Amino acid sequence: MLTNYFSTSKFINIKTLLIVITIFVFTNFSEALCIKTESANIRLGPSTSYKKAWTVGKYMPLVKVGLSLDRNWYAVKDVDGDVNWVHRSLVSDQIKCGVVKAKKVNVRRGPSTKYSKLGFVEKYYSFKVIKIQGNWVKFQDQWGDSGWIHKSYLWIP
Repeated sequence: MLTNYFSTSKFINIKTLLIVITIFVFTNFSEALCIKTESANIRLGPSTSYKKAWTVGKYMPLVKVGLSLDRNWYAVKDVDGDVNWVHRSLVSDQIKCGVVKAKKVNVRRGPSTKYSKLGFVEKYYSFKVIKIQGNWVKFQDQWGDSGWIHKSYLWIP
């Protein structure tokens, strides 16, 4: 049901942090974004010359917190609160998506613990939000699998 995309290395250098802070001070905005490609490299700075912080899969949610000077790269915050960069061509603000923030959670057939378990997913499992019903979220992943997860285990910006 899922292939996890774990970070190989998640760090941020001082120069990048200063750029993000400067941009954030002058552009007070945040916007929910969603990875729209099969996978995307999240980088330490606003160009492909910067190292990859991690690689994420389709539907990984991010929050835009800044913009590069050439306006082609977004400074983004992820589920862990880390700020890195993604090229604007890899994201969309037209899809509502989420990610599992707990170590391991059950996926159910319906929006209650009364429904049977379909299986489980692990941290960093990303998906498109189909429906929210009370404290339950119906999702669909990039392979077409779907189910329900309790909202408390998710990050949906």
